[in-house]
Amino acid sequence: MTPSAPAYDLADAVDKLYTDGIVGLKGAFSRDWVAALGEDIDRAFDEAIDRPGGAVGRGPNRYYVEVHPEDYRGFVELCTHPWVVGVCESVLGPDYEIVEIGFDIPFGGAVNQPWHRDFPSPADTYEGRRLTSLAFNITTVDVEPDMGPFEIAPGTQWESGLDFKHQMFPDESQWPRYAGLAQQKLTKMGDISARSALTIHRGTANRTDKKRPTMVLGVDAPGAGHGALHDLQVTQKFYDTVPDSLRRHLDCRVVDRLEPIVQKHTIEGLVMGAP
Repeated sequence: MTPSAPAYDLADAVDKLYTDGIVGLKGAFSRDWVAALGEDIDRAFDEAIDRPGGAVGRGPNRYYVEVHPEDYRGFVELCTHPWVVGVCESVLGPDYEIVEIGFDIPFGGAVNQPWHRDFPSPADTYEGRRLTSLAFNITTVDVEPDMGPFEIAPGTQWESGLDFKHQMFPDESQWPRYAGLAQQKLTKMGDISARSALTIHRGTANRTDKKRPTMVLGVDAPGAGHGALHDLQVTQKFYDTVPDSLRRHLDCRVVDRLEPIVQKHTIEGLVMGAP
């Protein structure tokens, strides 16, 4: 289960991140690789849903779960994919830090989320026009229009958000503007995207009986500080198998035994969802 290697233009990818706040690479991974990722997500969700702090609500019938890197059989292949490495180095610098791995999973009956960003914008971004963090996403299914596709408003990563509620949620009076900008992402198994989590976005209503799991890999530039919101852990046995080229980027604790993750980064404004 190794990644495929579609052609790509790294400079163009970086330009799209700075222009639109999101960029994708189609066919980055094989469908078999993604199917295995989906199995690992299903297993992790079944374990997390009954554990306090294991699965955090992000709206009705929608959850976010952080996992341990070794819970994903393809973690190393993901983090060493040339496109992922190239985007991280180009945008975040050679000493980028992997701070989070998890997944978002809207089930049937999930509703539209309010337009939001995932955390307040730093001055480095809204004043200095520098991206200091990225979120990589991989869907484990072929997304259909009624399955609650991800929507994003390109270019909004540069808005300061100082007048947003909690500096994350724009006023409802601004929602029509974001809807007018919105692009809906109908991604396929094997596609990967990178985005600024500051680009205004939302999950939409899932009107089917199908789930739409999406893996999330969070990466910081040095000093961005989002590692404090997470608890990346690996066992010594796993850590010893990780290539040096990846190990130097893991912002993690090395432990004898993995501890259950109690999530620190909750987004209260998403709990109830939106119309």
